[in-house]
Amino acid sequence: MGIKLKDSIQSYRYLSPAIISITILSVLPMLYTIFIAFTNYTLKNQNHGYGTANGWKVVGLYQFQQVLTGPLKAEFFPLLGWTLVFTVVSTLGAFIIGLIFAMALGDKNMKEAFIYKGLLVIPWALPGAITIISFKGLFNSQYGAINSILMQFNLIHDPILWLTSPMASRVAVILVNLWLGFPYMMNVCIGALAAIPDTYYEAADIDGAGRWEKFVSITLPSLTNVSYPLLIANFAFNFNNFNSAYLLTEGGPSKAGSSFAGWTDIIGSATFKMSVDKGNFGLGAAMSILLFVIIGTLSIINMKISGQFKEVEN
Repeated sequence: MGIKLKDSIQSYRYLSPAIISITILSVLPMLYTIFIAFTNYTLKNQNHGYGTANGWKVVGLYQFQQVLTGPLKAEFFPLLGWTLVFTVVSTLGAFIIGLIFAMALGDKNMKEAFIYKGLLVIPWALPGAITIISFKGLFNSQYGAINSILMQFNLIHDPILWLTSPMASRVAVILVNLWLGFPYMMNVCIGALAAIPDTYYEAADIDGAGRWEKFVSITLPSLTNVSYPLLIANFAFNFNNFNSAYLLTEGGPSKAGSSFAGWTDIIGSATFKMSVDKGNFGLGAAMSILLFVIIGTLSIINMKISGQFKEVEN
């Protein structure tokens, strides 16, 4: 009994640095955010103290009502819709592009595959913030290289306003996110494709199956089993991807009638603006909690649909 207790204490001693770090950096800020979400804490009233005439106080579910049923409802739900579109297109688009490159690089006749693999990983290896800022220059409507190339090949006649036009700016944000995301999915698909036994394809050849039949019956199901959990994680990441929306366009261009969100803002960047730019910490905290609930709910639904919660029998 004494030895077991000693071993248990020793285990907690080894775990204590991680537990302390998680508590300080994750648990305490999360609890503080939850508390602030139920107050009217802002930049204007924070110095007046709690409960005073001009100070901040607990207001219950008022901040959530403002977003879901109050005056911000007309801004929040279109923002949620665009966030879903951005997330789905970024996640599935990166997977499809990554799969295409993985299958091309997996061709046994391609002798230089290792060189192309190294080159295609570069967008993933470079810091995302630097890449996005570089694209900000490339997408510039006056001197950007992207417009210059398109005009040189006569694909367009007038410069596209990538960063100032509502629809073009949304396309630009998605394109940058695809550029950053496809190398990871490519590596996932390369590993998954390598794990598929050649005997499956040999048996399909004997049965007279074509390329499309082999892809649908063998490749795609095998990829789904391996990559679905990673797709869910990537979906959650893109749903809260602050960098692409904010660093490229700062959420702009501004939308008429919107008090805090621009055309390319997603919920994560709009929450940042509400807290930092507007100084409404209580409302920003409430939006961040709603963001957490939405991501958690969608992830659980995806996991249930994919059967991730089912026990595997030996």
